[in-house]
Amino acid sequence: MAENVASQEPPGGRWMMVVVGLVIQLCLGAIYAYGVVRVPVLNYFKTSFGLAPTAMEMTWPFIVFLAVFAITMPLAGPYIQKVGPRKVCMVGGALCGLGWFAASWATSPAMLVPLYSIIGGLGVGIAYGCPIATSAAWFPDKRGLAVGLTVLGFGFSAALITYATRFLLGSMDIMAILKLFGVTFLIITVVLSMYLRFPPSGWKPAGWTPPAPAAGAVQKVDFMRNDMSKTTTFYGLWICYTIGALAGLTAIGIAGPVGQDIMKNAGMEPAAATSLIFALILPFALCNGLGRPIFGSLTDRMGPRNTAFITYALILVACLIMYMNYDSGATWAYVICFALLWGCLGGWLAIAPTATASYFGMKDYAKNYGLVFTAYGAGAVIGGIVSAQAKDLMGAYKPFFLVVAGLAVVGLIVAYMLMKPAVKKPEAAGKPA
Repeated sequence: MAENVASQEPPGGRWMMVVVGLVIQLCLGAIYAYGVVRVPVLNYFKTSFGLAPTAMEMTWPFIVFLAVFAITMPLAGPYIQKVGPRKVCMVGGALCGLGWFAASWATSPAMLVPLYSIIGGLGVGIAYGCPIATSAAWFPDKRGLAVGLTVLGFGFSAALITYATRFLLGSMDIMAILKLFGVTFLIITVVLSMYLRFPPSGWKPAGWTPPAPAAGAVQKVDFMRNDMSKTTTFYGLWICYTIGALAGLTAIGIAGPVGQDIMKNAGMEPAAATSLIFALILPFALCNGLGRPIFGSLTDRMGPRNTAFITYALILVACLIMYMNYDSGATWAYVICFALLWGCLGGWLAIAPTATASYFGMKDYAKNYGLVFTAYGAGAVIGGIVSAQAKDLMGAYKPFFLVVAGLAVVGLIVAYMLMKPAVKKPEAAGKPA
């Protein structure tokens, strides 16, 4: 364990940990670009093997990838604390790259599941928490900002990989591109993982003193995972995180078909609509990425609950704007709605890890956030299924926005009632995890 703990600030200072973590997350977050990869892969299955996969068949690899990712992360948490972030991230990064490389050998959507979804999902699940836990440990004074900047890479990855794929398709077939991505991700993540270290126990930035608790405030203590899982604060955070992830991930899944509907209602030709939707991927991805440091910083300043209120208010407004302007073909409403939904998804990927540290301490942080992160997995699985079958389930995409608006109201209520500092029962103190 000693080799995974720095004796002093790392070369380049503690901010270099954030930069390294951001680049690692750029590789891990490539799964968000599955939407642009799936079309040429679908065409490859059609032309090479005479298959005609349905939309749901092509969506299952994405759903399984995210599910395996979310299930694996809490299992990796204890190892991050036991052997340190360096070794764990190296293993995860290698599996992530291997998953993308192995996907190039798939001959059907069903084969993508074991080759891409399970191997790649395991890799991302193992590695994802390592840069987050490292940044959180080095920045007790600016934890939300540091974590938000670290996971910015995961959100921005979709735009980077999307544009890279479009560019490479001019000279390479899709399976060669998957191989290239796999080798690149493996090399970058394994090499950069060697830099990750935790600070020494009790370390704090020079000149920084932890703020004294306000009069009458709940005394902050460290919760082990077993203790945390028994608190109403944990359940409140889990439900709120699930709603935020569900709203954002479903929005990502239906952005294309909803855009086609809106622009058709506006009288736009399909080719022009497709071009505009593709052009909007970058600003939407920027909203997703920038939402992480922005909401992370807000969490530092305002606390997790107040920041959660802001995200749900924005989700509510976004969905109502879209619902009221759907039939008129208001492109501005589409842009505002999806920019806000993608931004709030990014926000929750900073709020949740920061809230976990704020409410439950750093002693068992990797295990604790791993369990909290299963909320993202629940939102991903439900969101993936809904995005693939929203029109079949509801008859149209428009009613979906009223459903999500209702979920935002539920989120506001749950956050108000349950997202507050937890109180450890005296008999629970000192019990092992």
